[in-house]
Amino acid sequence: MFQALSTTTCRIFVPLLAGASLRDRAIGSIGALIGIAAAGAVCLALFPAATPWIVAPIGASAVLLFAVPASPLAQPWSIIGGNGVSATFGILVTGFVPQPELAAALAVGGAILTMSLLRCLHPPGGAAALSAVIGGHSLQSGHALHLLLPVLANSMLLVGVGWLFHRFSGHSYPHRAKPVEGKAVVPAASGLLMADIDAALDDLGETFDISREDLALLLDRAELHAAERGRG
Repeated sequence: MFQALSTTTCRIFVPLLAGASLRDRAIGSIGALIGIAAAGAVCLALFPAATPWIVAPIGASAVLLFAVPASPLAQPWSIIGGNGVSATFGILVTGFVPQPELAAALAVGGAILTMSLLRCLHPPGGAAALSAVIGGHSLQSGHALHLLLPVLANSMLLVGVGWLFHRFSGHSYPHRAKPVEGKAVVPAASGLLMADIDAALDDLGETFDISREDLALLLDRAELHAAERGRG
């Protein structure tokens, strides 16, 4: 009974993300510490104390950038474009919609659509759009730049730190799908094409946080291991 309880308890702490390890979580924590500290220190020196020298959505951006650097949602354009576009959209909505509850809904919903169209979907962007509404930032108020400048500066600094940090973390960033070093590249026995993967994704009708290229590479590696197991 004790062994079963111990096993169940251990499973509670197993990361839900596929491929996650304690090493990666530790590296991600260190990266986020450095990234937020650097972005905060630089922006605190650049902006007056009356403006937000660091914005809350950057904390969520750091989680993606350092803990899940392979995610399409964590790439440079996703972070900089997603946060910047969303903050701008929220600022515009705040100026035209006086009701805060309606403005909040329109800002977040519109930010998701805008980010999707511009190929820079980034979850913290929703918070950036909402921050514009909560803070009352609008073009008419004259202090829209008090939010937009820190958002852009925070995002660019964070991406810069992430780019440098991941030169040493063992992860590629900006992420590119590439074969495993030291491992033979064997063509998939089933002859899967990218069109087959696209068709399968269409069948499932879900959005997954992995690029098509990474998915193809993962399937190739899985088929190679299955073939080796069969030969063994």
